[in-house]
Amino acid sequence: MKITAAVVNGTNEDYQLEELTLGELYPDEVIVKMVASGICQSDEGVRNGRSVCPLPAVIGHEGAGIIEKVGSAVKGFNVGDQVIMAYNYCGTCPSCRTGHPSSCNQWTTLNVSGARADGSYTFFKTDGTPVSGFFSQSSFSTYTITNVNNLIKVEPEVDLRFVGPLGCGLLTGFGTVVNGLQAKTSSSIAVFGTGGVGLGSLMAAKIEGCSTIIAIDIHDARLETAKELGATHTINSRTENLAERVAEITGGSGVNYSVDTTGIPSVMKASIDVLAIGGVSAPVAVSKDSMELNTFRDLAIKNRKLIGVLMGDAVPQIAIPQLIQYYKEGKFPFDKLVKFYKFNDINQAAADSNSGKTIKPILIIDENYRKDEPLVFNK
Repeated sequence: MKITAAVVNGTNEDYQLEELTLGELYPDEVIVKMVASGICQSDEGVRNGRSVCPLPAVIGHEGAGIIEKVGSAVKGFNVGDQVIMAYNYCGTCPSCRTGHPSSCNQWTTLNVSGARADGSYTFFKTDGTPVSGFFSQSSFSTYTITNVNNLIKVEPEVDLRFVGPLGCGLLTGFGTVVNGLQAKTSSSIAVFGTGGVGLGSLMAAKIEGCSTIIAIDIHDARLETAKELGATHTINSRTENLAERVAEITGGSGVNYSVDTTGIPSVMKASIDVLAIGGVSAPVAVSKDSMELNTFRDLAIKNRKLIGVLMGDAVPQIAIPQLIQYYKEGKFPFDKLVKFYKFNDINQAAADSNSGKTIKPILIIDENYRKDEPLVFNK
């Protein structure tokens, strides 16, 4: 089957729209006709070398589309179903069977190795060269092969053009607060970086009843958005003294929780420094950089904790329908974060994301989907 995909052929190279061939459909897989896909900083991590995935590759992992073909062993999904795609997991290891599929024993192999667990590929160039996949979905394509474990079925009335980012960035932000930090009602939290993951964390903090929600960024426009979404306080760390402002807001005690979404060493360290006694910090950005800390002075002496949280420690098939319900109730208004781009404008969309101009770019891959409900594309 011939498809069109945005291929990254080398580190720091632009996306190139190329004709590729889909490989064999396995029994536990489906073919999805892509409608839309968010662009996430993890995609940029692959493109610029911060994250490991063999190139050339078709990346993208916030996809939404319609099932075109179903493998012989797939149950519960049919041709024509609307689906959101998240990450893949084996479903049989101890982590998967205890409700923590993002800690799957095979997570790295299934999601970022570029191939299936058996080493086979789903994309090929016209000369037969295999092309790596990403997150077992590779959503920057007109059609893709994905595993049944990636799929979350959504109702026909759900507009697929909006919901792809629920599969990664927003899921990660939400789950980090709810499942990772397990933020308590009336607690305080500082969110470093107000991109998709950070604002997902912020909205989750509001839902969980945090009384003090501090958004920290260097872009005033993003901080204004954070206020709209529930931040009780904002700090521009470029123009304000971060430590002094947090102390002022919290009466000198610091915050109970913090989330870093920047991956910048000095910011990651700051997210620990602002913690109260017994506070917990979760650095979740894709980053090759490390930070220095003194484990006794920075953690032990104040009973602080530093935790790792992958994909929000969430079960996508449970969390994503809940996020859609929260959206319907006005509690998770993620539509305020998005701007739409045509598929062939993918490089501009990525650039706007990197510069901070756009919080969450969404590529519209099938412009005929709901053609009677036109979108306004970013200019």
